[in-house]
Amino acid sequence: MKRSTDRILTTHMGSLPRPDMLADLLVAQAEGKEVDAARIAALTDEAMDYIVRRQLDCGVDVGNDGEMPRSTFFGYITGRMSGFGGRSNRRPILDMQHFPKWWQNYQARGVRRLNVYGFPAAIGPVRYESLEGAKAELDAFARALKRQTKRFAETFVTAVSPGFAACSLQSQHYDSHEAYVFALARELGREYRFIVAEGHVLQIDSPDLGIERAGYFQDEPLPKFIEAMEMHVAALNEALADIPPERVRFHACWGNRDSPHVNDVPAPDVLPVCYQVKAGALCLPFANPRHSHEVEAFRTRKLPDRMTLVCGVVESTHNYVEHPQVIAERLERAVRAVGDRERVIAGTDCGFGTIVGDTQVSEDVVWAKLEAMRDGAAIASKRRWG
Repeated sequence: MKRSTDRILTTHMGSLPRPDMLADLLVAQAEGKEVDAARIAALTDEAMDYIVRRQLDCGVDVGNDGEMPRSTFFGYITGRMSGFGGRSNRRPILDMQHFPKWWQNYQARGVRRLNVYGFPAAIGPVRYESLEGAKAELDAFARALKRQTKRFAETFVTAVSPGFAACSLQSQHYDSHEAYVFALARELGREYRFIVAEGHVLQIDSPDLGIERAGYFQDEPLPKFIEAMEMHVAALNEALADIPPERVRFHACWGNRDSPHVNDVPAPDVLPVCYQVKAGALCLPFANPRHSHEVEAFRTRKLPDRMTLVCGVVESTHNYVEHPQVIAERLERAVRAVGDRERVIAGTDCGFGTIVGDTQVSEDVVWAKLEAMRDGAAIASKRRWG
């Protein structure tokens, strides 16, 4: 995995806006409607070519495929594994319960087209019958990369963690939550290994370490939540057992929505759990106004020597374009907290298309934000390297 050896590198957290025609088909597919698979494949190819080119034009150093063929960053596995069906009954997060008018207004804005609280459940043993879905996505990414005249310093591909998948795609089959998490880990490990074998850095998306304090485990005291997250990480580490840590980056967050976030677990409480992950980089969102101050936690809860911090310096739920000077200040603060300029990479807080059809941030604003991140990283690099 690349480190910022002579300047601060830039990346993002995975999902990017999908073209409208592709988004419409993916929404229909996720809703169980009949769609033209060949048409989706053709539109995915076109979208990947565009999305890779735009990242390169914006100066992204470590880029990906934008998750173009996926309806969500987690629910895609229900189309790649057997054992899913029916409907999950996911509890509303505490923000929805404590701020009902915010939730009513959020829904009225129409920024979310899919009901992520009613996704399929595990109704039988979860199993990859093949890795054809993952292969099709990575083959399309490879074709898009070959068509470019510029090159990324490195590429990454995202995959959901077993813990978050278990919380979101709930079990109606397994005897316990723990049994379900480990079953998912055994199967997801196959996709993880395939991604790395194809030459990409693997990014594990694991918002359970943040969001589920106010979601799946909202009735549990903090120690019980931490205990559950340690179990989630233990299962994840089993899935990562055959992958070198330097080929893995781990992304945790508190949910990609512009909600109050007053029930979020503080970052310092979950950092020790994050450090247990067999990964070479930790990606955390510190651009948002609820958690930006918590980057200082790295002064006392030291980042393990094996890890680089991918620091969120660009927010992913609003349309303000951060000034490059603000981004530079955030990066310098992170460097001071970590204590090593080479172990900080500039990133976004989360993805810009975590749920297909979301319109929290307009596409043209996304590119402006990534350009600002490039410019802010250049300013901070000049100050740190001269």
